[in-house]
Amino acid sequence: MSECDAAEGSGSAAGTGHAAPGLGSAPTALTATPTVSAVTEYGTIVVVGGGCYGSFYVRQLGRAHAARAMRWERLVVVDRDPACAVARALGTGEITTPGTRVEVSEWTVFFRRYLSHACDDPAGTARDAIVPSPLMPHLMYDWMVSRAAHMWPERAVATKPLPSLPGVPWQRAAPDGTLYVSFAEWVCPINCIEPETCPKTRDTRWWTMPAAVERYVSEARASGQPVAGPVIFHCTHRAYGVGMFDTAAAVRADAVMREAAAQGPAEVIVGTVSHCHGALSVLSIDTRNGQNGGRVD
Repeated sequence: MSECDAAEGSGSAAGTGHAAPGLGSAPTALTATPTVSAVTEYGTIVVVGGGCYGSFYVRQLGRAHAARAMRWERLVVVDRDPACAVARALGTGEITTPGTRVEVSEWTVFFRRYLSHACDDPAGTARDAIVPSPLMPHLMYDWMVSRAAHMWPERAVATKPLPSLPGVPWQRAAPDGTLYVSFAEWVCPINCIEPETCPKTRDTRWWTMPAAVERYVSEARASGQPVAGPVIFHCTHRAYGVGMFDTAAAVRADAVMREAAAQGPAEVIVGTVSHCHGALSVLSIDTRNGQNGGRVD
């Protein structure tokens, strides 16, 4: 689908569309191991959606390329509409970003194929990255559900709701079981790159969502809950206002899921997040007939 067709808040990991008073002072600073890739030479960059957001990202990547801030071999824009904004702009010459092509496909179908290939050939996709859309569904989680169902056809694969994420002020549960969370209780600047100084509070951004999720999982394990992960797809600013997460995150996600499921019933915490916002889900893989093994074909 074109991301401009998505309803606001239907899967946003980059903006909540919710305004309220500020957070106030931080109780405890959250820190996480930096995940920004040092790589400026990419293999394939995948842009989710060829509508208003996707066309903006493609233009910005063109500017990054012209400034020699970033290089890539292929820039693939995925949209089900063959006449999406990017396709039209490529046809008229309005977009001249090198290596750009549109792949006409539903997002879930594309990622089922692309990410499964990445797991089969991690070396070949080690330099790849994905540019998410702010309003996309929880696509990375959907891929993990699909992959788990294929790997373990005799086991029950389901989504369990995550009740809440302690310490995060804005939270909203969606009907599909996704929990959308944000450290922002205000409307963020639309193209915010989440700098160390928050442009809204004009103070230090003491929060980071990956650390909040990691803390939740650590405390859950300490209390005896059998949770695995977390699997984190962390979107970070790379250049010229464009955020990405590395395709290698999907390879790590697959390994975590396999290891957890090999031990028996598993509940894997999965998040697609930035520093400020996130979409969280719980992947439940139960046992059937005492079998924990899996298949990939």
